[in-house]
Amino acid sequence: MSVLAGLFGSAPDQSHDSEKLLHLYWNRAELKKEFAGLRKEQFRLRDLVKQQEGATARLQQKLEHLENLLIDPEWASNAVTFYQLRGLALRCERKLARFAEQLKQQREQKQHNQLLVSWNDERMRERRIIERKLAGVRETVTELGAALKAEKAKLVRMKGFLKVFRRRTVTAILEKTSNQIAELQQQELELLDKLQQLKDRRPPENHGLDIATKRSINFMIISYAQQLFLHFGDSDFAALAKEANDKSVGGIKYGNDTDCQHLLRRIQKHVAIMDRSNDVAAVLQKRSQLIGEKAVFRSDDDAVPVATSVAAVFSFGSDASITESKANILGENYWGIAKYLSR
Repeated sequence: MSVLAGLFGSAPDQSHDSEKLLHLYWNRAELKKEFAGLRKEQFRLRDLVKQQEGATARLQQKLEHLENLLIDPEWASNAVTFYQLRGLALRCERKLARFAEQLKQQREQKQHNQLLVSWNDERMRERRIIERKLAGVRETVTELGAALKAEKAKLVRMKGFLKVFRRRTVTAILEKTSNQIAELQQQELELLDKLQQLKDRRPPENHGLDIATKRSINFMIISYAQQLFLHFGDSDFAALAKEANDKSVGGIKYGNDTDCQHLLRRIQKHVAIMDRSNDVAAVLQKRSQLIGEKAVFRSDDDAVPVATSVAAVFSFGSDASITESKANILGENYWGIAKYLSR
């Protein structure tokens, strides 16, 4: 037996060795898993480094290209004009973005306020119902309590044979009345609990705007984009500003130095017009209604109209006349309007 034990080991030793082997096996599996995760993360970081290197190289190329343009006297004025036009286009886009965000916040707040008013009205209605029930229960409890007290007093006043004869009947009445009072007191506790639950009820959250409201917002955003378009006074200049925003420097030539100086003066003029202009809400609302009358949607669930259906630009004269021209502001994505529409 000692020889066999030496060869194969005892049962406790074998169990202990098995546990150690199993522990080592699981440790090895976990290490392999962690190693695989580290390799995956390494590959991901390498890809990020390559992407960053590519982006840096492209930026360096753009910088060198711009330096070459500025060195060339013929192209220097064109580069300055390009960036002034791009700045004007970005200025319009920022105004449109700010208008769209404020409009959405106002509509969401208005809808949420309406929802809160409706929710609070319903809560008050439920509270009045519970309070009426509670008042009724308490009134009944008071009446039964008075009746119970009267019956007890009557029982005390009874003497002799009458007390023996009526005791059982009066006792039954007292027990019944006590049970009714106990039931009503339980109802009172339940009603008080309901009142507390009603008080603790959380107001509803705003779950977003409906399609009709989103469409209304989009008509106003398109109306404002048209207002920015009309600030330029002529569509070719608006197109120049948009082109500068869409293309890269050096891809557009505006002419010689005299031509560029003329364009720069026009840019300054239009900036001044934009700074002085007052975006009258009534004008925007009126134009929005006209846009909405012509808007067509691909489906009932779409909030963004078909671009060609809202390509009419409406301007209003001092004599209340309406002038209609064509410019596919939505289709050509003037001022980056597609990013700011509600969907």
